[in-house]
Amino acid sequence: MAAVTLFCRPAGVLPKLSGTCSPVLLAAGPVTLQHRKIHHAVVPRGKGGRSSSSGVAATVFGATGFLGRYVVNRLGRIGSQIVIPHRCDQYDLMYLRPMGDLGQIIFMEWDARDKESIKRAISHSNVVINLVGREWETSNYKFEDVFVSIPQQIAKAAREAGIKKFIHMSHLNADIRSPSKYLRNKAVGEAVVREEFPDAIIMKPSECFGREDRFLNHFANMRWFGKAVPLIAMGKQTVKQPVHVVDVAKAIVNAIKDPDANGKTYALVGPNRYLLHDLVEYVYALAHRPYLAYPIPRPLYHLIARFFEMNPFEPWTTRDKVDRFHTTDMKYPDLPGLEDLGITPFSIEQKAIETLRRHRRYRYLDAEIGETKPAKTVSY
Repeated sequence: MAAVTLFCRPAGVLPKLSGTCSPVLLAAGPVTLQHRKIHHAVVPRGKGGRSSSSGVAATVFGATGFLGRYVVNRLGRIGSQIVIPHRCDQYDLMYLRPMGDLGQIIFMEWDARDKESIKRAISHSNVVINLVGREWETSNYKFEDVFVSIPQQIAKAAREAGIKKFIHMSHLNADIRSPSKYLRNKAVGEAVVREEFPDAIIMKPSECFGREDRFLNHFANMRWFGKAVPLIAMGKQTVKQPVHVVDVAKAIVNAIKDPDANGKTYALVGPNRYLLHDLVEYVYALAHRPYLAYPIPRPLYHLIARFFEMNPFEPWTTRDKVDRFHTTDMKYPDLPGLEDLGITPFSIEQKAIETLRRHRRYRYLDAEIGETKPAKTVSY
């Protein structure tokens, strides 16, 4: 952190403003030069809240994504200064600015392949959070770039800059043997981040659900292709334990505050496990929409997804998403979780309505949640 020098001239050499200056100011003697080794943004002050200073100056890579906006909001609520590296026009990010007090949200252009832009983005921070992610590959960025190369460069730059806290977002099912290329590269990314920054805090959430998610909304939007939902093996061989996005954002902020969190890996999951079939059934019951689940062989599902991948814009589904959504969520009994960070996770029955209300027909918009039978849970 660059030193900040503050000084004041003796009263005798002040400009001729004696008519407008306070007698106390004019009588003041010379002030000794002060060399501060820390930036004012990392000095805690205030009673808490957006107008205080938490002492956290965080650079959040990937803040423009689904999880990022919730993390920025949580950081802003405690009075943190937040640097948001971005690749788009900053006017597309104006929805993030009210999440912090005046001057606390700072936008900065960056190039993921430019090491100097990464160093510049973290140069005044004491916390770095990597949320960079991608649901599908493009000609510019493959999964290897997004989940391995870029996190490695960020972790290396953070270590060299002396960052105190580095948080990396992985996935609960990250596994080098997974059929999903997304999950295989997530596993490799964990390893390279741990190698570059041994004290990194790694978060492994299951599929996140929330207002703008690509999980519950994905299945709910299948009604536009008819009232039938294709599921491999009818979804009865896949177990999911989705976690609410706000709980994940809380976990990140609480890990920043926890001095014992460094070097740990957290498994972030919801309180209940469901068969994918029962989960989809609950989605449509809560949305008051008719649906029909039918089994589909994996090769045929891949063939259908391949046509969607030809879309030059965001594909509705991909072969990799098919594999990822039909992967059973792993159990990590030895890893700390949300409870260890002081968080009681929301169940899907408590929060899914916030996501699915917009999928309801008009006459069911205000229907009570209690009218819908909760999804069946499993213990395996």
